[in-house]
Amino acid sequence: MARARAVPITNRLLDRLPEKDRARVLSGCERVELRFPEVLAEPGGTMRDAYFPTGGFISLLTPMGGKDTLEVALAGNEGVYGIPVALGVDISPVHALVQGSGPAWKIGAAAFRRELARVPALRDGVNMYIHVLMAQLIQTAGCNRFHVVEQRVARWLLMTSDRAHSPTFHITHEFLAYMLGVRRVGITEAASALQRGKLISYARGNMTILDRRGLERASCGCYRTDLSTYERVFA
Repeated sequence: MARARAVPITNRLLDRLPEKDRARVLSGCERVELRFPEVLAEPGGTMRDAYFPTGGFISLLTPMGGKDTLEVALAGNEGVYGIPVALGVDISPVHALVQGSGPAWKIGAAAFRRELARVPALRDGVNMYIHVLMAQLIQTAGCNRFHVVEQRVARWLLMTSDRAHSPTFHITHEFLAYMLGVRRVGITEAASALQRGKLISYARGNMTILDRRGLERASCGCYRTDLSTYERVFA
């Protein structure tokens, strides 16, 4: 539910491509504006497009029965939304929700697969991103099981700020509870503790990170592990 700033941001996966390859891939893409709370795919639904976010970002949620859901990953300008398509599958395993409004490059599923076959540098980059995403999914599974709500909230705020490219974004306690699969009262208690520590400020749905280093200390080590994994793979 965050709003990305209107600043010139590019997609890091596409930026890694040689200039000729990047131009080729972009020639088959359409510039679009992702809008909260647009739904890009439902579990079991057909994935018709892939997206390279530049300013917006996408939350990948899995239903856990009834009204319960859990966010398992975020796709921002560090990567691509459309991994199943890259693996030759056009069925979505998740509920894909635009969480942060902003621009992105959209490419049709068939065109994406063609470019992956024709541009080895794109295939290599997407393969590395798949590895990073798998490592992050494993880390998130352990985080959800063993770390307390306050740590998980701090981690999520940092991850969201990174993809919103701003220390300030819009989020409600209700929506955060929905993302983390936690009761709203637990989110309120965790956010209140972070606010008392002067790490964040929160008013009328507007969240601002006041002390990023302090928030990183309040988070579990999973946040830094995720960053290190990405940096190590794409070094």
